[in-house]
Amino acid sequence: MKQALFKKIQQITEQNLMDIEAHKEKGNHVIGFYCLYGPTELAVAADAIPLPLCGTRQDPIDAAEEVLPRNLCPLIKSSYGFAATDTCPFFRFSDMIVADTTCDGKKKMFEIMSDLKPVHVLQLPQNQVPALSLGPWKAEIETLITVLENRTSRQITPEKISAAIRLMNRERQAKKRLMDITRANPSPLTGMELVEILFKTGFFADKEKGISLMDEISDVCLTLIEQNQSPYTNTTPRILLTGVPVGLGSDKVVKILEQCGANVVALENCSGYKQAFQVDDTIDPVTALADQYLAIPCSVMSPNPGRMEMLKEMIPAFSVDGVVDLTWQACHTYNIESFHISRLVQEDFNLPFLHIETDYSESDTEQLRVRIQAFIEMI
Repeated sequence: MKQALFKKIQQITEQNLMDIEAHKEKGNHVIGFYCLYGPTELAVAADAIPLPLCGTRQDPIDAAEEVLPRNLCPLIKSSYGFAATDTCPFFRFSDMIVADTTCDGKKKMFEIMSDLKPVHVLQLPQNQVPALSLGPWKAEIETLITVLENRTSRQITPEKISAAIRLMNRERQAKKRLMDITRANPSPLTGMELVEILFKTGFFADKEKGISLMDEISDVCLTLIEQNQSPYTNTTPRILLTGVPVGLGSDKVVKILEQCGANVVALENCSGYKQAFQVDDTIDPVTALADQYLAIPCSVMSPNPGRMEMLKEMIPAFSVDGVVDLTWQACHTYNIESFHISRLVQEDFNLPFLHIETDYSESDTEQLRVRIQAFIEMI
């Protein structure tokens, strides 16, 4: 059953590019987003397709390093490299980019990227205190509405935003339901399968089709749980991966963990459970977007108590046996914040903790394997 579903995912992924092309031929638009802080509801309200564009592969980094410093985060270099080499069809289809100031490296890279494609940068506050930050952040979202209206020639009304909020809430709800499947012990999904599903369903041109497929996967997994069908046993070490986002191509740590005999059952990062929020659809829609998106617990926020609260909920909910905190090289906010995560995991939960700092290349794979194997044996 599961194999048939993954084949279906692959077929739909290939169909997506044709769907996006057909969408544009009708005079509609595509908006690229580089961060979870970008409110995709506004693109949907403008009858545009929102697409996630973060680079997750090593391939274009050499080209990026002709312009960018070598000692820069691989996510930034990969993102720019795909744009500069025109090897990402989703970037090519995007009529404009919604960027953000989540780190110094990204915001300066976006200045260079603006030579390749129109880029609008959201000036993100650095704290989540409503009295200090909600007003300026709401103003940023209102400015983005005007920019999107001018780019798409579509009026973005409060009614359209509210409808988009309801649609995207349903998508996030389906995604959360899928991620919660791995609370079962043993899990019917491998961590790599979870990464693949979350990554590929992010590119659906047709949101209803994506929601339907995620629900179908969840239903099949529930059947597998009832039939006690799993690639694991209930003694397989269960790992929560926190830290930076991962996707296909930047998944080597997930692969090594599972090759060493563990099961990655939870992804706390912004490619995982950080997406499992709901926007209030009962109040002014722009205020609701500003309030909820500002609350996303990324390490750019100082302080960042939301990440600690999320981990406190996830660790027992997913019956975790150990926590791995993944940091990309030169990602200073996540690297420093690992101190707090280590203390939380070890002191509050008495669980093994491993902090890994790496990049997208395979050069340190065997070194990581030795460290991860020792971590799994300790569990």
